[in-house]
Amino acid sequence: MPTTSPNDEAAIRERLERWTQALHDKDLDALMALYAPDVVTFDLMPPSQVRGTDRYRRNFEHWFAALPGPIDYRTRDLRVVVDGNVAFCHGLSHVGGIRADGASADYWVRVTVGFEKRGGDWLMVHDHISMPVEGRDMKAVQDLRG
Repeated sequence: MPTTSPNDEAAIRERLERWTQALHDKDLDALMALYAPDVVTFDLMPPSQVRGTDRYRRNFEHWFAALPGPIDYRTRDLRVVVDGNVAFCHGLSHVGGIRADGASADYWVRVTVGFEKRGGDWLMVHDHISMPVEGRDMKAVQDLRG
């Protein structure tokens, strides 16, 4: 039976901080190094399901091109749960920046990330990014401040 180290949650939080820094720096190699090669993701931009780091890298390339300047990414209400060699975390994340067309990007997303401990390292094996929708017109709700 796997055991959980008291340092596992701290290690996962540190990896998430590295992810945020790599995103801010638009360092694709550092970003992809945090994912398992067989990652499965549900992303905002098409395709909605992506398998593998090579394909997921393309989503980040497109996102970085759409926001050519710095990306301000901040997470709040982060919860991390670890059990043996598996961990999940979720929280709300704010994205800010300037789009390629000069418009401001200012929205919130819900993020869930699954980790698996492989060879002593916590790797992201799944992430799911979403926006809630309004019931009547199914329009994305981008302001989750409330």
